[in-house]
Amino acid sequence: MNAFVKSSCLLLTLVVIASCATVPLTGRRQLSLVNESEIQQQAALVYKDLLNDSKTKVVKSTSQAQMVQRVGKNIAGAVNRFLQENGYGDQYNFDWEFNLIQEDQINAWCMPGGKVAVYSGILPVTKNEAGLATVMGHEVAHAIAKHSAERMSQTIIAQAGGVAVDVATSEKSSTTRSVLNTAYGLGGQLALLNYSRNQESEADRLGLVFMAMAGYNPNEAIGFWERMAQAKQAQGGGAPPEFLSTHPSDARRINNIQKLIPEAMTYYKK
Repeated sequence: MNAFVKSSCLLLTLVVIASCATVPLTGRRQLSLVNESEIQQQAALVYKDLLNDSKTKVVKSTSQAQMVQRVGKNIAGAVNRFLQENGYGDQYNFDWEFNLIQEDQINAWCMPGGKVAVYSGILPVTKNEAGLATVMGHEVAHAIAKHSAERMSQTIIAQAGGVAVDVATSEKSSTTRSVLNTAYGLGGQLALLNYSRNQESEADRLGLVFMAMAGYNPNEAIGFWERMAQAKQAQGGGAPPEFLSTHPSDARRINNIQKLIPEAMTYYKK
């Protein structure tokens, strides 16, 4: 290993050690190399542009829109109290927004900083307020765990590692370099997919707790994820092998959630 590669590896190690944050409730240490406040500012601008886009149909004043607002405020309130009571208050300054968008997609998301969108296409799958709380709790969990910033940080490290591999193999034959770089690239991609699946599982755990704190029975989550699996099958979309997917398989997710419910129930307040 040449001096450049050694120094690069040492520098990467020091950066990783010095750039760690802690996920609330789970206590997991995570990589944090990007400015979270800047990400939130950009997310707020993107969210505003989306809502103001003439192609976006924001639903207001209907019972469904009111339900989205109600569930969102309940979860946000519970999350804010939890963060304050556990010493995380100064790390979060979310400007929460919740909107229902007329769109056939079975989807919902939460941007960094608490900008939430629920697509109307998911409501037949959520069926009721507790089902919606399952979805919104999960998406809010991604933002609270700062998964977007973590994925960006992981990508930075992966790219830096790729440069080190390229330099380390500079004196090898072109065939050898190609094989090694391809192997590193595939390994890096699989590692990032694994990180993504782990984040999904973490969001499931946090989401169950958040919905419970907000007064929604975590046991309702099982029915929602079963309906979600059925909806995916009805659309005819074949899932890739789990190790090549950003999400756990439906069966694994449901099994894991069943194991997490006892913990979530300790936070359940009717």
